[in-house]
Amino acid sequence: MASLTGAQVLAQALKQQGVQVVFGIVGIPVVEIADAIQAEGIKFIGFRNEQSCSYAASAWGYLTQQPGVCLAVSGPGVVHALAGIVHSQVNTWPMVLIGGACETLLEGAGAFQEFRQVEMCRPYTKYSARPASIGLIPTVVDRAFTAAAAGRPGASYIDLPADIIQGQVSQVKSAPSFAPAVGMADPAAVARAVELLAAAKSPLLVVGKGAAYARAEEQIRALVDKYQAPFLPTPMGKGVVPDDHPRNVSSARSAALAGADVIVLLGARVNWLLHFGRRFSPTAKLIQIDVCPEEMGVNVPLAVGLVGHLPLVVQQLTDALAGPFLADPEESEFVRGLVAHGRKNAERQNERYLSDELPMTYYRAFAEIKQRLPADVVLVSEGANTMDIARTVFDFQLPRRRLDCATFANMGVGMGYAIAAQEYYVGSRVVAIVGDSAFGFSAMELETAVRARLPLIIVVINNSGIYFGLDQDQYEERRDVLPSTALTPEVRYELIAEAVGAKGYLVRTPEELGSAVDTALKSDGLSLINCLIRPGGQQKLEFNWMATK
Repeated sequence: MASLTGAQVLAQALKQQGVQVVFGIVGIPVVEIADAIQAEGIKFIGFRNEQSCSYAASAWGYLTQQPGVCLAVSGPGVVHALAGIVHSQVNTWPMVLIGGACETLLEGAGAFQEFRQVEMCRPYTKYSARPASIGLIPTVVDRAFTAAAAGRPGASYIDLPADIIQGQVSQVKSAPSFAPAVGMADPAAVARAVELLAAAKSPLLVVGKGAAYARAEEQIRALVDKYQAPFLPTPMGKGVVPDDHPRNVSSARSAALAGADVIVLLGARVNWLLHFGRRFSPTAKLIQIDVCPEEMGVNVPLAVGLVGHLPLVVQQLTDALAGPFLADPEESEFVRGLVAHGRKNAERQNERYLSDELPMTYYRAFAEIKQRLPADVVLVSEGANTMDIARTVFDFQLPRRRLDCATFANMGVGMGYAIAAQEYYVGSRVVAIVGDSAFGFSAMELETAVRARLPLIIVVINNSGIYFGLDQDQYEERRDVLPSTALTPEVRYELIAEAVGAKGYLVRTPEELGSAVDTALKSDGLSLINCLIRPGGQQKLEFNWMATK
């Protein structure tokens, strides 16, 4: 009987779990794992930095509901990939990191890249373990995948010493894969929620990224259509209900949060993204739907908590409701006020789109891009100003088409996200609009994307700084002691793209930007557009999400 190496046993276990792609970086002792993975027909995409490939795995988990898999070398490789582990855990997306380790017999002897990886990962994962033998690899893999996907999703870590990877066995018993169970909410709690909604005069539905992850779009759209309440999507909840739906009040966000008397949280956490609930009316009654009991009532008291699988619970709620919150919701003072408020905000926004200032503003640059994007575009948004402003500009009619730094708010996710998204959305264009500072975290993944033949479009919004930059004259005047936020003015990022075999474009005007986007959309290769905008100088750092009141 032919023997199997530990690497081959692992690859077979991953295939049994339905893994289609692994993101990683090879080196001692995991080269054999990557080879075995490819031999099993699983795609391996080799990155240039472990942080980026761990972010790709994290995004894959969000997009597919299946744990994204990242492969890293021992020691420093696992340390670097810890970024994606924490990112997945905080965002509650399923991910499995597989890390190499030194030989078990050399532990404590100062072995090559020796580190206590299982212990390091344990506080930031739902499961962190090392198989005691090759024969236990399938069991550990199954437990890791089950832990990552079941209940509230998160991260798992599998530690594989070199002797386990390279060792051989004659046969291994496979472990049965487990389909996580899902549950419904307590019917009595649903009845209490219906009572509140029936009595509401100014209800609001808040659609979080948890709703997008749970694939609850069909049920939430049915709820909105039946109950006719205004809804407010969080940034990654956009598209669960199409942004062009008449009940969308994104353009009147503050007024909606302050004026609602009953707020239904649909897979949305009351954290910094919702100002910790401090912008809710003090008398508002909250109904929260979440898969995690521990999330109930965090930062705000609840009137009703509905624990369960979001699509099932929303269906329970919709079935129990008699109809719209008012006989004629169009006559609601709350709805009319939000429509009027939103119209005024939209008019102000449109004025910004028409600015003919040079260098361009964020709004003018985004307007030129927005009007050219296809309806099914997948947009990766990364950066400080870049992401914060883009949230108010780009609309989505489909769920899970907007990816950003999410709850953990870490920079450097852009290229990893874009690569994972293009690998998943094969028939759609993936456009990453990233700030120049954010792009610097993962710029060399351009080579990864070119090598993987992914037709990404990367737009670097270049203001020559972190938050705010300096123009060339300001930079020279302050050259001896530069502001901490300053980067070199007008860095030629498009030349990096050209150096790795992609197309690069430098643009300074709306006309040049529009032409570059049109050309990039027609290309079947990777394009990078270096979009120079107004640096902004030294300004006070202020974003919508920073307010605590």
